[in-house]
Amino acid sequence: MRALSFFPKTLNLNIIRRTFATPVQQVQQVQDVDLSHLCEKDTGISVLSLNCIQNRNTITSSLVDNLNRVFDTIGKLDTKVLIIKSNVPKIFCTGADLKERLKMSERDVASFVNYIRSTLHRLHLLPMPVIAALDGSALGGGLEMALACDIRVAASSIKLGLVETRLAIIPGAGGSVRLPRLINPALAKELIYTAKVFDGSEAKAMGVVNHVVEQNDDGNAAYLRSLGIAREILPNGPIALRMAKFAINKGVEVDINTALSFEEAAYSQVIPTRDRIEGLRAFVEKRRPSYTGE
Repeated sequence: MRALSFFPKTLNLNIIRRTFATPVQQVQQVQDVDLSHLCEKDTGISVLSLNCIQNRNTITSSLVDNLNRVFDTIGKLDTKVLIIKSNVPKIFCTGADLKERLKMSERDVASFVNYIRSTLHRLHLLPMPVIAALDGSALGGGLEMALACDIRVAASSIKLGLVETRLAIIPGAGGSVRLPRLINPALAKELIYTAKVFDGSEAKAMGVVNHVVEQNDDGNAAYLRSLGIAREILPNGPIALRMAKFAINKGVEVDINTALSFEEAAYSQVIPTRDRIEGLRAFVEKRRPSYTGE
């Protein structure tokens, strides 16, 4: 897999291999964000790591710019599953940079919040399955980022919450839309109105996250569980995965008849693929299929 031109520096792979607990083919870094591509048995899994230690992964204009640079490219790569995690201990993303926000005019605030919202919507629209590995706290915009992913795994001890009403604002990067679509709308209203902060176990009970794990000494238990889920996804047909995501994302937003038409459109994309025939042949021949994404 070729290097991405906007990444200026390659990291020490020995350090990264310990971080990812699996061989890494390539690591690229921009300010605030690392993108790695796993290899050997994990080829097809990419990991996007938030890496702004100084700012505790707050959502600055720099972070949003660099996320967009990654999104510009990753949809064109052979990535079958993307995991988003943090390299900052005990923090996934702490939301808005309030010091930066205080210096903005009203017009600048509106423009920047729109920029964050559109960026996280791009995350939601990435064609491959995306897993948020929450080994650290995700508050405000940090939780909104996780909500834009397909699957969420949280350590039991972390703190989560849409806390914006404490600051006399509302969740403005999709949180007020995605949370009530994910869980009971009345419960979502309560969480937003009260700015409640809850832990990973509570998040699992409410349906905010798919899985909760006890944190380990390395502080990466949620990442390891996310990697396990990615490995379960990996053997499946890459075109089918993307079409399944398309059908689900479109279908939940419309009435059932329109949703079924989206499913039909998605299914029509997999019928002419070589992978579909390979899957049938592998079943008949009692072997594992070898999918190529064609």
